[in-house]
Amino acid sequence: QEEENDPHFEPVIKLTEQVETKTLEEDEDVLFKMRAKLFRFATDSSEWKERGTGDVRLLQHNETKKVRLVMRRDKTYKVCANHAISSDMRLQPNIGSDRSWVWKVAADYSENPPTAETLAIRFANAENAQQFKDAFENAQKINSGLTGGAPGSETKEEAAPAVEEKKEESTEEKKEEPKEEE
Repeated sequence: QEEENDPHFEPVIKLTEQVETKTLEEDEDVLFKMRAKLFRFATDSSEWKERGTGDVRLLQHNETKKVRLVMRRDKTYKVCANHAISSDMRLQPNIGSDRSWVWKVAADYSENPPTAETLAIRFANAENAQQFKDAFENAQKINSGLTGGAPGSETKEEAAPAVEEKKEESTEEKKEEPKEEE
């Protein structure tokens, strides 16, 4: 016969005080939030590695008005993407999928030290992917307006970022992306 052994221990210390956690996102407004899966391209093995699944958010700082992309993993809330959105980033459709985008980041701060990454993000459907693209391009306009560039008008939404990207790509991105010059 097995004896039922159900020990009960009283806690030594009662934890009544709530610890306030700081995410450093308290003074930022959420411009866009949607569930997605993030991947990074590992150049050493030439394959896509999963970074995490969770809510991708575009956050605008209340004082500086700069917009950045932040993504945290579900449950653990570990940061898997954290970078400013610049006008030289170009969202490109992922080959063979209408619900994912690929872009290059000069410095992603989710890992220490910050690294240059090629990231891909996949959404549940093509409509969600298009909403992300629109919000991403809008964030590029906001940030380029803050750094001295003229933000495009609402009607020229597609044309304005493309012009800015080609100008900056020709000067800054020659070292990293020689094969993409046009």
